[in-house]
Amino acid sequence: MAHKLFRKKTVEQIQKDTYHQGSGGLAKVLGVKDLVSLGIAAIVGAGIFSTIGLASYNGGPAVSLLFVFTAIACVFTALSYAQFASTVPVSGSAYTYAYVAFGEIFAWIIGWALILEYAVSNMVVAISWSEYFVSMLKGFGIRLPLWLTTSSEGAYEAFHKLQQAGSEALSSSEKIAAAAYEQAPHLGNIALVCNLPAGLITILVTWLVYIGIKESRTASNIMVILKVSVVLFVIIGGAFYVKPANWSPFAPNGIQGILSGVAAVFFAFIGFDSISTTAEECKNPQRDLPRAMIYCLLICTVLYVLITLVLTGMVNYKELNVNDPLAFVFQSTGLDFMAGVISISSVIAITSALLVFQLGQPRIWMTMSRDGLLWKKFASIHPKYKTPGFATIIAGIVVTIPALFFRMDFFVDLTSVGTFFAFILVCGGVLYLDHQGISKQSKFRVPYVNGKYIVGLALLITVLGLFIYGKATIKEWVDLSAVELIEHKSLTIIFWLTWVILTVLSYKYNFSTLPVAGILVNLYLMTELGASNWIIFIGWLVIGLIIYFIYGYRKSKLNVNHRL
Repeated sequence: MAHKLFRKKTVEQIQKDTYHQGSGGLAKVLGVKDLVSLGIAAIVGAGIFSTIGLASYNGGPAVSLLFVFTAIACVFTALSYAQFASTVPVSGSAYTYAYVAFGEIFAWIIGWALILEYAVSNMVVAISWSEYFVSMLKGFGIRLPLWLTTSSEGAYEAFHKLQQAGSEALSSSEKIAAAAYEQAPHLGNIALVCNLPAGLITILVTWLVYIGIKESRTASNIMVILKVSVVLFVIIGGAFYVKPANWSPFAPNGIQGILSGVAAVFFAFIGFDSISTTAEECKNPQRDLPRAMIYCLLICTVLYVLITLVLTGMVNYKELNVNDPLAFVFQSTGLDFMAGVISISSVIAITSALLVFQLGQPRIWMTMSRDGLLWKKFASIHPKYKTPGFATIIAGIVVTIPALFFRMDFFVDLTSVGTFFAFILVCGGVLYLDHQGISKQSKFRVPYVNGKYIVGLALLITVLGLFIYGKATIKEWVDLSAVELIEHKSLTIIFWLTWVILTVLSYKYNFSTLPVAGILVNLYLMTELGASNWIIFIGWLVIGLIIYFIYGYRKSKLNVNHRL
């Protein structure tokens, strides 16, 4: 059984199966410009228009450095994705890559994690879109009923908090949510509260993705031009209103304050990997996918750093704990016209991010279905539109229902957990390709820097630096009991153990430094996420493994006992 769990597909077998099963029916229309556009569409979305405010509030102006640090982690990962994309130019992203490198059970786990990443990301994006849309309508004097623009979960919790602690204990947003609960029509004891705009935009985008890649590409390109123009508009226009005094103190809450924004900042970068799901719709995937990933990451990093410095320079960082920071800073300086332009543009801009994630998720399911791990209906291609029609409809349902009823903050950290997990496996997969000699088939390779001594030397320098400059951290660890260490520091312990293991393996097998750095940086960022998110993520993986052993393990195309 163990042997079957780790059965792998070769690059040649994946490409042969892909075209043998008729997947060539997907329309090949995407060039490098289109891919860069899709990447920017995915990255520059809800992150820069909403979560960047929370990150700035926690970390101050120094959060711009966190964007650089996170971008470096993403570059390491993007290089690894690019090598895989040039080696295995088919849909499936990290799922397909894991099938080649680690075997079927890891491919299933990563595919299941990607379902969580794309679905949950789009729930966040849809909810963020709704907030900007409602704000935009208010600017035109149109006010939707509160019970049609509020999550059921938020309204229920706010109302019960109001009953128990009184209105003085509620924040302004909680007061709005409680009012939505009170104003809503009731079915018995159930208040009919939902976030209708979030549900409707998801349905609209799902329809666009369903009818074709050309239509999706055209819509994405138009929206990207608009959103980048708005971001440049904010940077250039806002630069005239920057007060350098607002940048002092630069890191008011220290390193911990900066790192507390990891989930929000990392969420702002999620998306560059999604373009690898369109490999079969690329004209020249082995050449264009690597270029597109690097280009869109570089462009977005520069934009993020500049816009963070402008935001924290225009107003004090303490004022940025809002859901629409770009519009807020211009309202604060009396530039209501610019705030209005940003609100309208952000609605369109966030729609493009929603489109790209909704484009990627069905293609993951399609690829898993081709391999027999999911019901074969997910692999069906629409005869007219040349898209995975059934998978697209199901993806729309999976995103729409939670977006209607749940709050955004529940999903942000959870999205990052699944993404970090995928990124680490992809970086590790490149080490496997190199070790097995498969990298010789790659038309793009991660630049090789021999890590034989570098990985261990970096570990030694970091440990020495910790003993010299991190005495408070060491004391904190010493004061914790064994139970408390396991409860609160498990991920950090795993990080250090992984670094030690990679040091040994790098010395023995001459591992490339950049993929190793990608693993370590992503793993370190994971340690900054809350334990509750990991509990939910582990629960999600358990559900996935149950489905795999009930269905996928037996139906896998690699199962020699399986009869079609």
